[in-house]
Amino acid sequence: MNIHEIVEAQRKFFHTGATLPVSFRTEMLRRLRDAVDRTEAEIGRALASDLGKSGYESFMCETGLVRTEITYMLRNAARLAKEHTVHTPLAQFAARSYRKPSPYGNTLIMSPWNYPVLLTLDPLADAIAAGNTAVVKPSAYAPATSALLGKLIESCFPPEYVAVVTGGRQENAALLEEKFDFVFFTGSQAVGREVLRHTAEHLTPAVLELGGKSPCIVDETAMLPLAARRIVFGKYLNCGQTCVAPDYILCHSSVKEQLVAALCREVRRQYGENPLQNPDYGRIVNEKHFQRLLGLIDQNKVVIGGQSSQTTLQIAPTILDHVTNSDPVMQEEIFGPILPIVTFDRFEELYETLACQPKPLALYLFSGNRARVREAMSRFRFGGGCVNDVVIHLATSDMGFGGVGESGMGAYHGKTGFDAFSHSKSIVDKMTWMDLPMRYQPYQKKRYGTLLRLFLR
Repeated sequence: MNIHEIVEAQRKFFHTGATLPVSFRTEMLRRLRDAVDRTEAEIGRALASDLGKSGYESFMCETGLVRTEITYMLRNAARLAKEHTVHTPLAQFAARSYRKPSPYGNTLIMSPWNYPVLLTLDPLADAIAAGNTAVVKPSAYAPATSALLGKLIESCFPPEYVAVVTGGRQENAALLEEKFDFVFFTGSQAVGREVLRHTAEHLTPAVLELGGKSPCIVDETAMLPLAARRIVFGKYLNCGQTCVAPDYILCHSSVKEQLVAALCREVRRQYGENPLQNPDYGRIVNEKHFQRLLGLIDQNKVVIGGQSSQTTLQIAPTILDHVTNSDPVMQEEIFGPILPIVTFDRFEELYETLACQPKPLALYLFSGNRARVREAMSRFRFGGGCVNDVVIHLATSDMGFGGVGESGMGAYHGKTGFDAFSHSKSIVDKMTWMDLPMRYQPYQKKRYGTLLRLFLR
């Protein structure tokens, strides 16, 4: 089937009502979970082929998190799909008022290359739990994983229910010309704008998971050795190709030298003296991004790292010091293993500094000052983040994950993901055994005016 035929077949299937029973949804989720379990080793090999990921990291950051999301939905789909009774105003007596979660219908999920399994199957699990059909479009930049996802999904579902479309820009453009009931996109801000332009043509609701320059603030009260260990983990995971990786450090000038020394120790401790020989250290996705990242490294400002291999498309974990806001590395989202350090003298100046910049997908604060933490979490504007850690806020199904402003709109994971793929119908079920006459013409102001004001106060 071509793309238009797939979309029409899914529309017809959804209109049969087959996806509505919770029993159907949970059975489909079990199929998906079982398929992920069966192909865990193949998934690991595909991720190694596309991104050089180790088996351990593939399970920790992709397959394992997918299982967590599916398990959450299996346990909670019935509860989340229930009608929820709400208060009925006296003026509507006698009636029952309730909210009813309802699937949008035909959905499109467009996923990126950096976590191709997690960022495809997580939203798919949410879409299935909410009762939708789905067209899944993996990234062409991860060809081995994209092909595997196609086989995995085809082994679970008929194409009129869930279908995979592979390919590149031509297929993306064709999909965006179709009318879907809901679109879920993860990727760059530039492509996100294009997606939003197309969905606007059909007034289609969308969730956009984008990116940005996520700051990592280290103040003078932080536990520096622990901060360094956690920052190095989060920054160089997947070679920095993580949408919520700390993009750069904002460090208090009084502790900068100590932090730099601690970061260098952690790079050697976690990746060894020669990271390019570390079998658990991955690679940059392609030549284009490899060359782009090399262009962001000012060798005069490198304090550790900077080595690269064009043969393997690897760049060693790199830290840049004495960085200014005019440096190229501060002009775009890095999305690679380069960590610039910028200093500040007064914490209060950061409120104005960050307020003038696009709102990031994540923000991290390392501090031992709890009053400062409370104020900062209230005043800074960002999608989500951590205090005294990095990255891990996205690894739970009990909190929504998403951006704000330039870093995205909407969120998913767990209940938030179920709600994202659902429309909440507001329904009043009016009883027939009585009928209040005050709303009907001819209006009897003298008789019902006081009563009406009592009802609508």
